[in-house]
Amino acid sequence: MGGGFGGFHTARHLEKLAREHDLEVTLVNDTNHLVYTPFLPEAAGGTLEPRHVVIPLRPSLPRTRLLVGHATRHDPDRRRVRFVADSGEETDLEYDQLVVCPGSVSRTLPIPGLSESAVGFKTLAEAIFLRNHVLKQLELADAARDADERAAMLTFVFVGGGYAGVEALAELEDLVADSRRHYPGLDKVPTRWMLVEATEGIFPEVGARLASYAMRQLTKRGIELRLGTTLTDATGGAVTLSSGEVIPCRTLVWTAGVRSHPAVIQMGLPVDERGRARVDEALAVKDLPGVWALGDGAAVPDPARPGLACPPTSQHAVRQAKVVAANVVARFTGGRLDTFRYRTRGMFVDLGRNKAVASLMGLHISGFPAWFVTRTYHLSQIPGFRRKARVAADWTVGLAFQRDTAELGSLGHPRSLDP
Repeated sequence: MGGGFGGFHTARHLEKLAREHDLEVTLVNDTNHLVYTPFLPEAAGGTLEPRHVVIPLRPSLPRTRLLVGHATRHDPDRRRVRFVADSGEETDLEYDQLVVCPGSVSRTLPIPGLSESAVGFKTLAEAIFLRNHVLKQLELADAARDADERAAMLTFVFVGGGYAGVEALAELEDLVADSRRHYPGLDKVPTRWMLVEATEGIFPEVGARLASYAMRQLTKRGIELRLGTTLTDATGGAVTLSSGEVIPCRTLVWTAGVRSHPAVIQMGLPVDERGRARVDEALAVKDLPGVWALGDGAAVPDPARPGLACPPTSQHAVRQAKVVAANVVARFTGGRLDTFRYRTRGMFVDLGRNKAVASLMGLHISGFPAWFVTRTYHLSQIPGFRRKARVAADWTVGLAFQRDTAELGSLGHPRSLDP
C-alpha cells in the first residue's frame, strides 16, 4: 500500500528477490507514478519540466501488478484489504504479507482562513499550481492601478522553515526575479517575500553554522525572516502574525510540517501519538503478524537517536524498503530478520541562484560547491537512466537559456464548447 519512496523501492527489491523465490507483488497507489519530491521546488521554479520529476510505475516495476486506487478497510484476521478502484469498483485483495507505506500529508492547524487561503507544497499539483499562481500575480499586478492591491499581489508569505518551505521560497523568488524584466510597469514596485517560522532557526538538522549561512543568503536577497513567530489568522486577504503584524497578501504557502497519512489509522494499525504505525527494529507492525510499515507513516526506531523515530526523509524510506523486502522473504523462507541500522549520512538544501547548504558525512559545505553536490546527489538518486538523462538535459538547457515564464493555469481545464 503506497507508491512513494517506501512502496516503490520495496516493490523494486521484491522484484529482484522474486527471481529466486515464488513471489507475486501487488502495489496499490492512487496514481500510476512516483513523485521525486526533492525536485518539486525546481518544478515550481521552472528549472525542471513537471514530467521529469515523476517516475512512471508500470515500466519501472514490470513484474509488479499495479492497482490504481486506494484501500479503505483491512481485515487482519482474514488477511484481506478492501480496494476501491478509481472507477468506484470495490474488491477484496488477499495477502500473505502486507506492507503499509502511504506516506504523509500536510499538518495543518485550526487557524482561521488557513484552509481557504493557503496552498501546501507536498504534491506535484500543488507545485505547479503555485508556479502558475505566482506568475498570475505578476500579470494582475501589472494591470492593477490601486497601489495597495498591487502591493498585496506582490507579497508572498511562506509558513514553515523546513526544507520544503525554504527551497520552495528560494526557487519561486528566483522565478519572479527572472520574470520581472518582462514587466517594465513593475520596475519601481517592490516584491515582498517573507518566511515565518515558529522556532528561532531554520532546518536545525544541518547544523547551526550552515543554517546561519542560509539565513544570511536569504536576507541578502531581501527575504524577510520572522523567527519565533506563528500565523494566527489568514482571513480578509491578509495574514496576521503572533507579533500582531498584519500583512496584506494574495499568496500564502503552508509548509509547517507533515503528519502521517490517515490511511495508517484507517487500516487498523496500532499508532503512536502522532498517528504513525508502531513498528520494531525489523519494521514489523506490533501485534499484527505479516504486516510491515515504513516511511513517513511509521515510527521506525532511529539507530542514531535512541528513543526517537527516524525523520521523514526519502533517504530513510529508501533504506527501510530494502530491509522490509528482505524480511518479507525471510518470513517465507524461515530466515533471520534484518534490523534497520541506517544513520543519516547527509542533508542537502538548495537555496537557488547556484547556492546551497549541505552536511555530508560530517563535512559541512555551502555556496556553489554545496549546490553542485546537492544536484549530483539527487541526480544519482532519481530512479532510471532515462529520467536521469531528462533531468540533466533540463539543467543543461537552463544554464544556456532564460527561464520560461509562461503562466499555464488553464492547463487541464479546457473551456466549454458552448460560447
